[in-house]
Amino acid sequence: MTQTASAPHRGGLPFALGAYFLWGVLPLYLVLLNAVNPYRLVAWRVLWTVPICFVVLVAMRKLGSVTTALRDRRAVFMLLVSAVLISINWVVYIVAVQAGHFYAASLGYYINPLVNVLLGTVFLKERLSRLQWIAVAVAAAGIAVLVVEATASLAISLTLPLSFALYGLVRKKVAVDSLPGLTVEALLLAIPAALLLLIVPEGPADFGYSLNVSLLLIGAGGMTAVPLLLFAVAARRMTYSALGFVQFLAPSMVFLLGLFWFGEELKAAQLFCFVLIWTAVVLFCVDIVARGRKRRPVDPI
Repeated sequence: MTQTASAPHRGGLPFALGAYFLWGVLPLYLVLLNAVNPYRLVAWRVLWTVPICFVVLVAMRKLGSVTTALRDRRAVFMLLVSAVLISINWVVYIVAVQAGHFYAASLGYYINPLVNVLLGTVFLKERLSRLQWIAVAVAAAGIAVLVVEATASLAISLTLPLSFALYGLVRKKVAVDSLPGLTVEALLLAIPAALLLLIVPEGPADFGYSLNVSLLLIGAGGMTAVPLLLFAVAARRMTYSALGFVQFLAPSMVFLLGLFWFGEELKAAQLFCFVLIWTAVVLFCVDIVARGRKRRPVDPI
């Protein structure tokens, strides 16, 4: 590997680890806000993401990129679709964490890369390798176990990867960078979020109830924007193969938190499903390594 190719790889790893670490510890943050209505929590999360994005845009002198994106009707429509998809993902994840379904949330993000592969074949005309087909089949067998034994958690485990994978697919079709795109998405969701705060009743706690809760709700905007920005930098500086391994850090952390920190009961059907999913993940990673050896590193985007 040449020096120019390896330097971006080394520079991108800390950003990737930072992004997935923050996503991995997110349940610890969200449980501090369990007293807040989950729909209102998503609304506050959206509203506080807007100023954080604008501060970063001003600091990076990229405020004009948001204006440019807003003038493109197709881009605005596509970002509206992606905004709806990511908001569904946020709602389901928060509801899952508040209900203590950590394994279901973890499983969803283990499945996510496999869903990405399937969507790539359907919508992007990409071809699956033999190992990828085997990995998908093994994962499907694991999901089948939940269909029979744990339908309640299955809804969470499927909605999370489907919504996030479709979100990624839509964003792939929009010629707008990550930060301006996230800003536009937050702006598009801001009015529905404000209406949600007017309609949905407050829970035992909400913004303004105490300084601690208010600061945590403000921080939820940072916990939304910061890992996405770190991920955007990592994606530009790392190869897909390297990033493919790091992405399993977050669901692994969530699984371990559920097992050792929150003490969620691991049912036999869930354990068997996890074994099959982990097997699929190993096959997926083996395929990543094999593909990485066949191609030379490319310059970052």
